[in-house]
Amino acid sequence: MTSWPDLFVVKQFFDRLECDHVLAEMKAVQGSSATVYGRGAGSAIDERVRKSLRVRPANEIVDLVTSRLLSTKESVEKHFGVSLHECEEPQFLRYREGDFFVAHQDGNTGLMRLDTERRLISTVLFLSRECDSLGPDVHCGGSLVFTNIRSSFRMSADPGTLVAFRSETTHEVTPVTHGERYSIASWYR
Repeated sequence: MTSWPDLFVVKQFFDRLECDHVLAEMKAVQGSSATVYGRGAGSAIDERVRKSLRVRPANEIVDLVTSRLLSTKESVEKHFGVSLHECEEPQFLRYREGDFFVAHQDGNTGLMRLDTERRLISTVLFLSRECDSLGPDVHCGGSLVFTNIRSSFRMSADPGTLVAFRSETTHEVTPVTHGERYSIASWYR
């Protein structure tokens, strides 16, 4: 029997200096409300489902993340036993106090006819530290939680850690109660 959730974890996908560099870039740019995909074509903003900001750092940062994801693709394929062809452009996300993303799946469910259905593996790169107590440069809440019919699993990881999981896995980001949560999401197809 395999353990649930089936996660592929890379500690120090980014080292501390890389995390600090990406965080500085993300903090320096304005963001706009992150969108959600619905049943219709395209995407929309629905802050009852997802409340967070999507920021766009310099192309150098986007290229760094994309190239690192592509260099990890073979290991991800081997872990999950799938053939992957590309990864989507990363989403750089800032969750402020009160921000969240309800339980959802990223794709590969067969329920909708959207471009997101081609997503096979989802990734989250942690850039900030979650902590149970208040302090500088930490956030409380904002946990990545995986759920199924029988149980839930809260993922806790150090900044710079990459976690990958099958896109049909139900997951959420709980409301941030203090500070700001920074992460990068992307998807292999």
